[in-house]
Amino acid sequence: MNREIYTKIVSKTEKGEKMLVVLLDPEKCINERLDKTLFELKKKQPDFIFVGGSTKKYSTDTLLEALKDIDVPTIVFPGDVSQFSNKADALLLLSLLSGDNPDYLIGQQRRGALDIKKSKVEVIPTAYLLIDGGKKSSVERVSKTEPISRLDIGEVVSTSVAGELLGMKLVYLEAGSGALLPISSQMISAVKNELDIPLIVGGGIRTEKALKRAYESGADIVVIGNLFETESKKISSFISLVEKINEESKK
Repeated sequence: MNREIYTKIVSKTEKGEKMLVVLLDPEKCINERLDKTLFELKKKQPDFIFVGGSTKKYSTDTLLEALKDIDVPTIVFPGDVSQFSNKADALLLLSLLSGDNPDYLIGQQRRGALDIKKSKVEVIPTAYLLIDGGKKSSVERVSKTEPISRLDIGEVVSTSVAGELLGMKLVYLEAGSGALLPISSQMISAVKNELDIPLIVGGGIRTEKALKRAYESGADIVVIGNLFETESKKISSFISLVEKINEESKK
């Protein structure tokens, strides 16, 4: 089974290199906004591009086709199984461990399993944890689950470790698109200290200061989506910051 992208993630993590992901929603990244985003992505490339959040599969395929001109691996970040596309390089096979809705723990995955396995798309099993970001997120509404309190660090740590022990290859702490509050430094640090797999953090990160803080706390990968939807010009400056952080870590 293809493991090229995951191998790259692990290699960078082991070397202490930080990674940045641009998250694009196919239903929002269209027309003029898509043109602006592609223009910025051609100037400076992130490590990966996540494509997800849409409720229409055809728009996922359309965006993935447009991204073929950008030399960056594309990874489907699905809201449900209908958003899987074999036009992507990889798929985050998410299991929502923070909630108790069986459809998002295993139901969606079971329905898509055969099609996913038949494809040539790399599959990366991912423990997905929704953390309270100060406002009700789309994940919360769709999954009909409650996020874990941002104060309950112990529960987040134990759930993350449970995901690792179940065989997940990544842990993703999600504050939600447009979150008012990002994942706290204390939570990131506590989770990272107990994991032997890479840690992804996303939601509520709007400034370079917040991005740097997430990395310093232990995030291996940071996902930025909502900010770049309206301010695509910031893609270059955020990528430059990550490059600077990685250069300084080599000294």
